[in-house]
Amino acid sequence: MVKTEKEQLNRILSSHLNTIHETLQVFEKTASSSLDKVSWDEVIKMGDQVSKQATIVGMLWTGETPEARSIEENMAAYFNMLQGFLLLSHGSTVGAGPTLSTSILASVKQVVDSSFRLMTEPVSFYESNMKDRKLSVPQLVGAVWEACAALKKTPATNIIAIGRAMTQVAVSMKDVLREMNELKPASSDPIDEASEKTHTETDSEAHDDNSSKGDLGNDLSPEEMKVAQLAIAVVSDALSVVKELIRSITSLLKLENPNDTGNFVDSLEKLLKLCQGIGVQIDEIGACVYPPQEFPAMTASSEKIYNAIDSMLVEVEGFKRTSEAFNQACNGLRSSLRNLESELSICNTADLEAKVHNITLTN
Repeated sequence: MVKTEKEQLNRILSSHLNTIHETLQVFEKTASSSLDKVSWDEVIKMGDQVSKQATIVGMLWTGETPEARSIEENMAAYFNMLQGFLLLSHGSTVGAGPTLSTSILASVKQVVDSSFRLMTEPVSFYESNMKDRKLSVPQLVGAVWEACAALKKTPATNIIAIGRAMTQVAVSMKDVLREMNELKPASSDPIDEASEKTHTETDSEAHDDNSSKGDLGNDLSPEEMKVAQLAIAVVSDALSVVKELIRSITSLLKLENPNDTGNFVDSLEKLLKLCQGIGVQIDEIGACVYPPQEFPAMTASSEKIYNAIDSMLVEVEGFKRTSEAFNQACNGLRSSLRNLESELSICNTADLEAKVHNITLTN
């Protein structure tokens, strides 16, 4: 009998889950501009209702094993609430650009995923493992609460969403810069090497798991260190460009207060893509400075950053006001790129000559 009830509950649950999956597919396209836009505040309010419904689910499952009928009614109520939440969320994407749409979908999926776990796992414990169920259900309810609370932090406009995405690019660049600043040249002093060896042996037990990681980047030759320093300058100047771009846009918003739609947002989306593209190349350069350094890859990344800066300047010129600080930051980055490319050209030539020499000796 119990097995039959559990099978029935699983069938009903699967039906509800399939319905939600089908509803999620509407997010594959932004809501039509002909529809009335739903404010994000309404989505947050509906999220609060989902959160309250999750509390009811938790109360149902943390007592004695509920009757199958009560569980079915509870499922229907919860998934109806979740369905309404999804439809409202999709309505909030009217006029949303790619960045805002992605942010909204990410927040929505957190609510859906945590809801699925809340509704699925207790059914698997039906009439068994009551102790495990009482321990796990409150955690599952808490996950839904957190997902619904996070809706309040989701950007409500295109401009805010793009601004946060640009800021994230800057944060990532800052991380790369911090790691590159930890690069050190190889010690050429025998006394220093002996001291380092003694220190390593003394602390070997405490740092055994991280020993190889700690040594990474501490053995650069003078030539490699020169390349690394020039690459660090590029990363630092690229970070300055993104920071100044964000400041320029913020200043423009205060002066002009442009609409959250139209050409201005399109320009911001293009600038964000360019920033993210630069961020990818900065990651590449950061990885290539570790021995053995990859000169061709760094040269290719440098050229891509140079092109992105040119495109960025063209896009910014379309604004009514341009920032002199931003232009200076771009010029600084161009100069750093030229310096790096010049050194890489020398290194590439020397590397090629060494290879030719080795081939000659071998023959």
